[in-house]
Amino acid sequence: MLDIMPSPRLVFHEWDRHGTCSGLSPKAYFGLVRAAWDAVKIPPDYVRVDQPISVTPGQVASAFLKANPQLARDAINVSCDGRRLTEIRICMTKELAFRGCPEMARYSCRRDKVVMPAVRGR
Repeated sequence: MLDIMPSPRLVFHEWDRHGTCSGLSPKAYFGLVRAAWDAVKIPPDYVRVDQPISVTPGQVASAFLKANPQLARDAINVSCDGRRLTEIRICMTKELAFRGCPEMARYSCRRDKVVMPAVRGR
């Protein structure tokens, strides 16, 4: 899992927080996590971010929409913590089809620009 998650701590957190109540074995749960990862195409500009870059939340969302034509705008959420991009959430069904999740809008980053940190562990 360390090829798609930046630290063992996050892997354990995901299992403890989400996997244990999924009804799946660890192998099945992390297989599903990997399948979800594989279903989303990372925009080329964000695959290898070696240095922090300044982006707008809209640029990030637009790049993911362009790289994943079947993804709808209400199925992606860009979050930030102060001035740093923290998360890009893409909502999916249990079958890993993209789905809208307007309830995530309240977590949307409202900043004009944020810093996208360098990619770790890949």
